[in-house]
Amino acid sequence: MKGLVATFLLTSLVLTGCTAAVPNGSATASTAPSALTGAKTYARLDSAGIEQIKKSRMAIFDMTSGVLTKESVGLEHGTSQAPDVLISDGLMDLNIEAPTGLISAKTDRLRLNGMNNRSDFREITYFLKAESFEDFAALIRDGVDRYGIPSESAEGWIESMSSRPEDEGDFSLAPGTSTGLRVSYDLRYDGSKDVQVIIVHVHPA
Repeated sequence: MKGLVATFLLTSLVLTGCTAAVPNGSATASTAPSALTGAKTYARLDSAGIEQIKKSRMAIFDMTSGVLTKESVGLEHGTSQAPDVLISDGLMDLNIEAPTGLISAKTDRLRLNGMNNRSDFREITYFLKAESFEDFAALIRDGVDRYGIPSESAEGWIESMSSRPEDEGDFSLAPGTSTGLRVSYDLRYDGSKDVQVIIVHVHPA
């Protein structure tokens, strides 16, 4: 079985406090209260902050209140922006401190939807990728375990596609809320392609 593409990998037990083994890694979220160890600096998303994320390859966001305000990341209150952070030659560690857990991943891209006049962002988006149907299914089940994504629809999709892994099968799973945030998986599966994608959306509570 092919390994997962290292766009999003499981962070260590030290960070999440609760991880499950998925072949060669995946993005994870702890469903129990957890805190990052050691000194930490929350990410800023102004120009200088984005450059610092690229340099340090780490982004930590505080959503323990259930929202991520624009001011908390160095942007003006009510500004209409959609920051996009791309690491062109590696991965960054993404950590989102949620009300009742920690969402952690290794990724090369991070997007935030702030195209409005609100004081907070509507969502954080990142991507999970796999090179086989088996690893794709493992990522889905990991989301069920860690985010509280409903298992019935997830297992239904997996069962349906397992008999025809060469076909296409896009599907949006209902959000999980076990971290105190709404985490949604948009499945973008095409068996004719080498890489399969899950678009992960993290929404305020």
